[in-house]
Amino acid sequence: MGFFKKTRHTHARLNVPALVQVAALAIILIRGLDLVMIFSTLGVHGIAEFIHRSVQSWSLTLVFFSSLLLVSAEIYCAFSLIKGRNWARWVYMLIHAITTAYLWASSLGYGYPELFSIPGETKQEIFRTLMMQKLPDVLVLCLLFIPPASRRFFRLQ
Repeated sequence: MGFFKKTRHTHARLNVPALVQVAALAIILIRGLDLVMIFSTLGVHGIAEFIHRSVQSWSLTLVFFSSLLLVSAEIYCAFSLIKGRNWARWVYMLIHAITTAYLWASSLGYGYPELFSIPGETKQEIFRTLMMQKLPDVLVLCLLFIPPASRRFFRLQ
């Protein structure tokens, strides 16, 4: 009988701004498209080989599971953004700071460049390629932090 029960809120809730909805949808679509492109490029045999190569040592397994955890956390943050959770946009920004730092370090030879690295001959070329790869995520972060409607939405929730 819970379907007919009225629930009363003690305060009015704001509608989710369109920019926050676009940002959350972009996060989900970008990560989903990333996974589809990986599966399309590698195929079933390539995915199995990638997983087998990723679990050869404890450190590679840690990196592999960490990357899966970060993708899951990004998608969870996207759903939490729609609910107006302010922590979700900060966690999303922290995730991208961590992944950018790791990609930069692994591309320069600190870590496992054979698993996650960006090709390039100079630091400037690697940095430029890294920023081009991170551009969609930077634009999503701009949608969450810069517009006054987005800031107001998260401040009032």
